[in-house]
Parts: sequence; structure tokens; C-alpha cells
Amino acid sequence: MSDDVRIGLVGAGAIAQLAHLPVLSKIKGAQLVAIADNDEVKARALAERMGIPDVFTDLEEMLELHEVDAVVLATPNHLHEPHVLRALKSKVDVLCERPLSLTSRGVERILAAAKQSGRKVVVGNNHRFRSDVQQLYRFLQGGELGRLVGVRSGQYQIGSAASGWRRRPAEAGGGAFFEHGYPLLDLALWLTDFPEPRRVSAHMDRTRGSGSVEDAMLVHLECAGGISFSFDVSWSYVGQEERWWFEVLSTRGSARLAPLRVVKDLNGRPTDVSPRGAAARESAFLQSYRAELTHFVALVNETTPYEAPEDQLTVMRTIEAIYKSAEDEREIRL
Repeated sequence: MSDDVRIGLVGAGAIAQLAHLPVLSKIKGAQLVAIADNDEVKARALAERMGIPDVFTDLEEMLELHEVDAVVLATPNHLHEPHVLRALKSKVDVLCERPLSLTSRGVERILAAAKQSGRKVVVGNNHRFRSDVQQLYRFLQGGELGRLVGVRSGQYQIGSAASGWRRRPAEAGGGAFFEHGYPLLDLALWLTDFPEPRRVSAHMDRTRGSGSVEDAMLVHLECAGGISFSFDVSWSYVGQEERWWFEVLSTRGSARLAPLRVVKDLNGRPTDVSPRGAAARESAFLQSYRAELTHFVALVNETTPYEAPEDQLTVMRTIEAIYKSAEDEREIRL
């Protein structure tokens, strides 16, 4: 009898097709036994292609009719909280794509439900699992670059690929910042050991009026210890190439991602001390999801220590302050 973790995938959209399905179909110690999506035709076609035994039209049906050890939730943002709570009620471990909820109160409800049920909840912050991020984390933890000053980051997406539920505030939670800024904020806070956010100023641009989500956001966040972050995101950028950047500034050096480059002050001269290693055999995107899902399977099997995602309370409370600052056009103190 197989001891593999039996996983059900809920949601058959882009992220499921690009990341979860190809990774889960090959990951050791796990078996993808079911897929659920309200588009049954699409779900059945994917199941046949990937060799998934069972197809359902929703999470409720999957949990009632199939024995699963864990579920991976890749549904629209507004469904994350109710889906996580439903899975926890059935004593099933959960990996949920970000955000865990659209509100900090929702995150609190999930943390309480997970504790009560004795199950595990993991948030899909895949950037944390990138190999270059892991190397950067070790540099920062070792204090080799001096005192941390802050992070400067952003993402520009050409045109606007956002449509459907991503354009509706009640379902998406937000626009360009929720889509591109959330992972940058989480990564910045995680790499710097979550300094306490103190105050934030934000400006948003909307091209479709006040009832729509934002197309661009510029954020300045100040934290305890004199650490500051900036985030500049847009999903309606008019340019010749898309951009993604993430740079850490310290008193004796700096580091940036994609690719990882670390520069350190040695005897008054900026010197490249970037770690050298073999070229990655797969994209950072797929590599991060492979590491994330492998970690999740290990958590379900209890072969690695589990830590509840309480840090997502800080992330979501900061996001709420960011949007309030942009809406009210004033600085917000946390």
C-alpha cells in the first residue's frame, strides 16, 4: 500500500496548469488523486492528460466523496478563506495560494481554525523557496553586508493581462499591488526577519474609475530599526520590455536578484562576492514551486517542523494600511 500523501488540487486556472500540475505529477512522496474546478470539461481534460483519477466540480464534493490527506487551493482570491476553513473542518492539511484571506480578520479566523483542528496551513509564497533567495537569505543572516538599510523593488507588466475576477475588487481584493506587490512585500519582510512596520505612504493609479482596482501603485514603507521598503508596481506599463527588480541595501554592501549579485565593501572597494554555482536546470519559477510543494509534502508527513503562518497577519495588516493610505491620500501609522 502506498504511503504517498494523497493530494487534491482545487482550481484549474493558469497557476495550476503552469506550476501545480506539472510539479505535483512528478513530486516524490505525493500522489495527485483528484482535481476540482467549476469548469468540469476543463478539469476532466486536465485529469485525462495528467493521469488524475477523479474529477469534481467543487471542494465540497471532493471532501465528501474522496479521501485526501491534503489540498492545494488555487482558486480566485475571495474563495481562499472559505475554502481553507472548509478543508480544515474536514481535518485536511492545506496549501493555499496567496493571499490566505482578503482581510487580516480572515487570516485570524484561519489561524484559529487551524489550531483548533490540529491541521497545517501553508501559504503559497513561492519566492521564499527560490534557490537565489535562499542564498541571499544566508548572506543577510550572516550579517556579512553590515546593517540592513532597506529593500527597493518593483514589477512592470506590459499592457494589462488582468481580466475577469481580477478586475473586481470584491473578488480580487485589489489590483496591481495585490497581484505583484503582495509577493514583493512578503519577500522583503521575510528576508529582513519581519521588522515592525511603523508608517506607510502609498499612491495608486486607476484607469477605469474609482470603482475599479488599481493599475499601478507606488508604496513607501518605514519599519523599526530605520529599515525602509519601496514597491513600484504596474500591470498597465507601456514599454518595450517587462521588468522585475529586487535589491537589498546595507551599510557595507548590496544584493539584487534575477540573477543574484552580491557586492560587498572590501577595503574601501565594492567587490563582487556573488556565490558561484551550477546553472539552474529549470526556471526559477518552476524551481520555487517544486521546492515549495516538496516542503508542503514533508510538513504533511511530519518529517519537517511546522510553523503556523502568523507572519501573514503582519503582511495583511500592512496591505490594509497601504490601501487606506492610497484611498485617503495620506500617511498611515501602523
